[in-house]
Amino acid sequence: MKQDCYPILNDSEKHTDILIAGGGMAGVTCALAAARNGAKVILCQDRPVLGGNASSEIRMHIVGADCSGGRGRELEIEAREGGIIEEIRLENTVHNPQRSASIFDLILYDKCRNEKNLTLMLNTSVLECETKNSQIKKVILENRSSEQSYSVWADIFIDCTGDGGMGAMAGALFREGRESGNEFSESLAPPESDSEMLGTTLMFQAKNHGRPMPFTPPLWARKFSELELKLRPHADAAIADDTGLDYGYWWIEWGGTLDTIGDNEEIRDELLAIIMGVWDHIKNSDNHGAGNWALEWIGFLPGKRESRRFIGQYTLTQNDVLQSHSFEDAIAYGGWPIDTHPASGVDSINLDPCTQIQVPELYDIPLRSCISENIENLMFAGRNISATHIAFASTRVMATTAVIGQGVGTAAACAIREKISPSELFTRKGIVKNIQQNLLRNNAFLLGRRNTDPHDLAQKADIKASSFHPQGLPENVISGKTRTTEGPNGCTHRWMSSSTESMPQWIELKWKDTASIGLIEITFDTGLHRVLTLTQAEAYAKKMQWGQAQKETVKDYQIKYKTKKGWKTLAEIKGNYLARRVHTLEADISTQAIRIMVQKTNGVDHARILEIRVYP
Repeated sequence: MKQDCYPILNDSEKHTDILIAGGGMAGVTCALAAARNGAKVILCQDRPVLGGNASSEIRMHIVGADCSGGRGRELEIEAREGGIIEEIRLENTVHNPQRSASIFDLILYDKCRNEKNLTLMLNTSVLECETKNSQIKKVILENRSSEQSYSVWADIFIDCTGDGGMGAMAGALFREGRESGNEFSESLAPPESDSEMLGTTLMFQAKNHGRPMPFTPPLWARKFSELELKLRPHADAAIADDTGLDYGYWWIEWGGTLDTIGDNEEIRDELLAIIMGVWDHIKNSDNHGAGNWALEWIGFLPGKRESRRFIGQYTLTQNDVLQSHSFEDAIAYGGWPIDTHPASGVDSINLDPCTQIQVPELYDIPLRSCISENIENLMFAGRNISATHIAFASTRVMATTAVIGQGVGTAAACAIREKISPSELFTRKGIVKNIQQNLLRNNAFLLGRRNTDPHDLAQKADIKASSFHPQGLPENVISGKTRTTEGPNGCTHRWMSSSTESMPQWIELKWKDTASIGLIEITFDTGLHRVLTLTQAEAYAKKMQWGQAQKETVKDYQIKYKTKKGWKTLAEIKGNYLARRVHTLEADISTQAIRIMVQKTNGVDHARILEIRVYP
């Protein structure tokens, strides 16, 4: 890694375009998106690693709108999130075949460290926040490991901390707990508002050693009977499930009746006592088939679900989620069930550990839900966006927060370019559309939106191919969409060569007049109908194509352009596994035609390309 691509804070004072607090999945994608769009970004994270609940410190699954693959299987649509989170997932599966939680930390660190416009500050917290005239002016950051503090001035501040600490210091309005059903006409909300929230979980991992492994619980461990765990699958019943003994139980949850921020230490201690008690029950009560199993790892950092939710320019509700309301300022989408849990967690022995109301269709998440109502230059991404408790129960999962992060980072960079505050983004003519087109170009997906970029020369080209499948016509590469969400009768939005024809296969773009070309962007199929996420659970991992490139993805290809003397090679790529490849030419070329020559895929017997864009 080159040091010059990683700016370091050497001084106690710093000016930047955007300051992002919180390095979970929302913060990482937000920072990368903003930096890639030209803004100078500082990302501070109060932990030694990135990833938040997905990091090696907590180890929760990154799940989202695909419902762990269920939406793709049941509805035959491609719901897995694209853009930066897909880039990270693909890097992780290829470079982390061993499914190491710590290697995932490294992959996130590497992504941030290699981004030239991004300064990463680990072990660094927001200590103070100075606000004047409804704007944050600066923050004081503290790195406790080095005993240094920094004053940072920025034009835009983005809170991706989950708990919303920076925004709360700035005086941003926020909610906690559950709204009453009448406040937003939500049938799933309680009759009266209260302070209850989703609880917190500590994960554990265990290993089968093939020989008896005794366990003696500590004195402070709780005790559990089979009756108390009757609604929570464990041991024999769970070993065959997605979350068996090897990965632990998400339902080891507690603390939703307390202050999930102020009582965090108490909640962690009680969760440790619960883990020890559950493990004692599995090991030493009746016959649970766990005699040869032993604990391998126990989390000490609580995996928090809910705390503050900011009040934004718009509050997303149950009806928006279940009825898939369309928003003109959509910057992301969701689709996870409305997934509520009893606030008392394991102590609610007669209640199911979760209630999941399925979301019929994917739904929009608007930019206004990510902009503070009362602090003009404050944005947010993650589980703290502006949503009711019921809507939040769907938007809170990490793949969804990651696409929100990319949307917010892209919008923030746009505000910097336009020299306006985030509070003006929605009202300025044409701004939101430009943000959406930027997201689409960077392989994010937005419901009902298509590529309408007037600078894309591919939109003006005639398309033909060496062969094609009836459901994969060549002209699909300029349909403006890069996935199928309409079910089995919808357009595939990709070119697929005939499976009866051998490789290589090609697709050609031809213009009536000579075109000047300096940039070619290609989006490949990465099996978005299939689940793909880092897991420590063996049964869950078997549902994925982990440790390899996705079989639908083009592996080896050439880009050629037509000259008076024939076809000349512009680029040759081998071993591709990514969804999006950008080819910047050393010098513009003038031609009437280009070809993408697919020589080999990572598994399927035909070529697949979702989109081709060409720019001067």
